[in-house]
Amino acid sequence: MKKCLPFLLLLTLLSSCLGFKELPVEYDYSYKGNFKRYRTFDLLTPIGFHDSTMNNEAVQKSIISRMKFLGYKRSDRKPHLIIGYKLFSDSLKFNGYNQPDIEEWAKSQNSNLDYSPRKFNLKTGTLLIQFFDRRQSRSIWQGYATMQYGNIDFNNERHLRNAVISILDKYRFWAEGFETAAQTVPDTEM
Repeated sequence: MKKCLPFLLLLTLLSSCLGFKELPVEYDYSYKGNFKRYRTFDLLTPIGFHDSTMNNEAVQKSIISRMKFLGYKRSDRKPHLIIGYKLFSDSLKFNGYNQPDIEEWAKSQNSNLDYSPRKFNLKTGTLLIQFFDRRQSRSIWQGYATMQYGNIDFNNERHLRNAVISILDKYRFWAEGFETAAQTVPDTEM
C-alpha cells in the first residue's frame, strides 16, 4: 500500500486540475495602490435592492477562498480592501489601461507614470472584479474576463469559479505580514 500512495497522491492532484481551465484575462491598477500593505478585506454588498449580477454565491465563495489563500482576513469592521464584482450579460464598452506588469511596477512603485487609456468592446458574458482601498476611497485594481477570451456561462458554477480564479490569479500580492510569517515557520522533524 505504501508503494501505491505516491501514485494515488499524484493521480488525485492531476484529476483536481482537470476541472480548471484558466481563462485569459485583462487587468489594470492604480499607481496609488498600497498593494503590499493590505491585510483585511470584505465583499461589497448592494444595499436596498437585490441585484443578481452583484450577488452570486459561487463568485463570492471563490473570491473569499482566494483571498484567504493569499493570507487576507475577512473583516466587516474597517477592512483595508472592499471587493466588488458584477456580471455583465450584455456587451459593453469598457475603459482600461496599458500599464507595466503589476509585479514589475511594484518593485519601483513609481506613482508618477501616466495612464495610457485603452478601450475594450467586450462581448456578452463579462465578469468584472474590483478592489477598492477603503482608506483612500478609490478603486486600486480591477480584473475582467469575457467571452472574448473564453466562454463564461453564468448559470454554471464551475465556469464562474474558473473565471474568478483566472482573474484573481493576476492579483499576486500576499497579505501584509503573511508571506514573511509563512517563511519563518520552522520545519518539524519526523
